[in-house]
Formats: sequence, C-alpha cells, structure tokens
Amino acid sequence: MSSRDNILKAVKNNQPESTELPSLAGLSDMPGTLEDYKKVVEGLGAMVTEAADENAVAGLVQQHFPDSKRIVDARSAIQPEWIYDDPHLLEDVDVAIVNGQWAVAENGAVWLTEKDMKVRALPFICQYLVLVISRERILATMHDAYEKIQGPDTGFGVFIAGPSKTADIEQSLVLGAHGARSLLVVILP
Repeated sequence: MSSRDNILKAVKNNQPESTELPSLAGLSDMPGTLEDYKKVVEGLGAMVTEAADENAVAGLVQQHFPDSKRIVDARSAIQPEWIYDDPHLLEDVDVAIVNGQWAVAENGAVWLTEKDMKVRALPFICQYLVLVISRERILATMHDAYEKIQGPDTGFGVFIAGPSKTADIEQSLVLGAHGARSLLVVILP
C-alpha cells in the first residue's frame, strides 16, 4: 500500500460522528410582513409599491419610468426573439420587468432564477429593474428562503436587493454605479 493510500485510509477511518444540525427556530424575530419588507427595501434605496393585479404593472412602470424607450417584460409567456440573441443586444434596455419567486423581509432580497429572467444578463444590464412578487411570497429570513428554494432547478439563481451601489474612500455613496440604477418592487395581492 502506498503512502497516499495509507493517508486516505486513515482519514476515512477517523471521521467524526454525524450530528443533527441545530434548529434555527427563534434565531430571528424578523416578521415576514409587507410592512417590514418595505422598510428594509426602501432603506436600501429601492422603491416598493402595490398593484391591484398583473394588469396594473404596466401602468406603474409607465408612471415611474415615463421616458423609457425600450421595456423588456420577461414575464411574457410568449418567447420573444431577444431570448435567443446575444445578450449584448440588451444593452439599450431601459426597463426590465421580471417575476421574483421569493422576497426576504430580513434583507430586502428577491430570489430570481434564469427561468424568471430568461437571459442572465437582463436584470444587470438594464437601467431600471422592476421585480414583481406576490405578497404571500414574502418570507421573514434568508433561512426561510433557502428552505423554500432547496437549490435552483434552472442552474442559475440570484438574490437581488436594491439598486447597485458603491462607496468610495470618502464615504460618498453612489446608487446605480454598476447594474440597474434603480429598483422598483411591485407587490401583487
């Protein structure tokens, strides 16, 4: 038996016993309410508004971003031609509208997968991002979200919380430095 085999055998024979993971119950007292979610998201520099239904989203987009020329709605059931094109062709997108799967009150994040955004670059290349989420899909903590997600089934997923931001050495905060300049979260009943 080689030295390598002896080492691997010793490691295999000296494994610790399995232990049950600790309960996360009571770890956070953050409630998963719309009011708590709004407070966190608005603190991140984003906007939150409620819509009566899916049909009201287009009107809210027009109200918040009236000068937008190119609006891409990834919620459409019809597969538009831009899905199959080079993502660089999305560089002139003013507003991207994407359905979110879960929202997290603890940090304001919204979970999206490639299935939701159609093209991975879409929520990052647009000027203004609109995430649409159902009120009943707001969770209290990231622990709750990971429990629901159980790993993305599309191979790519991302939590997005607020518009992009950066701060320089002098503590000057700049929103929209890279990625979307603003985020609007639309809450459906």
